[in-house]
Amino acid sequence: MFIDNVKFDEKGLVPCVVQDASSGEILMLAYMNRESLEKTIETKTSWFYSRSRQKLWNKGETSGNFQHVKDILLDCDGDSIVLKVTPQGPACHTGHKTCFYRKYDNGELVSAESDKPDYLILNELCDVVRDRMENPKEDSYTNYLLDCGIDKILKKVGEECSETIIAAKNADKDEISLETSDLLYHLVVMLVERGMDISDVYKQLRSRR
Repeated sequence: MFIDNVKFDEKGLVPCVVQDASSGEILMLAYMNRESLEKTIETKTSWFYSRSRQKLWNKGETSGNFQHVKDILLDCDGDSIVLKVTPQGPACHTGHKTCFYRKYDNGELVSAESDKPDYLILNELCDVVRDRMENPKEDSYTNYLLDCGIDKILKKVGEECSETIIAAKNADKDEISLETSDLLYHLVVMLVERGMDISDVYKQLRSRR
């Protein structure tokens, strides 16, 4: 049994690192006891044990920011766990996506937001488009596309693809960057509208390595 290989400490707890399954970003650190680990496995959402309140808690039970568990990893010593999750909203109670949004810099505590790998912008774009689907905003171009439906979205993908080709032929780096960005944006809208995510593309690319 997986749980039998977990070495809980003298208080019956094990530290658990929560990681975004798509981007690899570290989201939070919490503690589990045997029961919360069992409930995590059973429900496929993250459950933890609160040391301050001395009770179980399901991440998202009050905020709605649930974490859907994709993988559970156990380290070589069996005394720490990694949950790979698809987050349904921010992990931090402050509203930040990750609890680790600050860093040490020459004795100061500063924002670590600018340290995110550039590719994470695609994950963030997926999150924004998905949020527009669930919480439409007036005068949003993304909502305009989603309301028009897949035919309109695909037409824009085709247009942006042609414009990217023309930009590349013109050998103008600024134009290539701009048109490629427009193409990527419309591709992300298409993916989300089809019930997919940029992580599906990552998986496909990874399988071709």
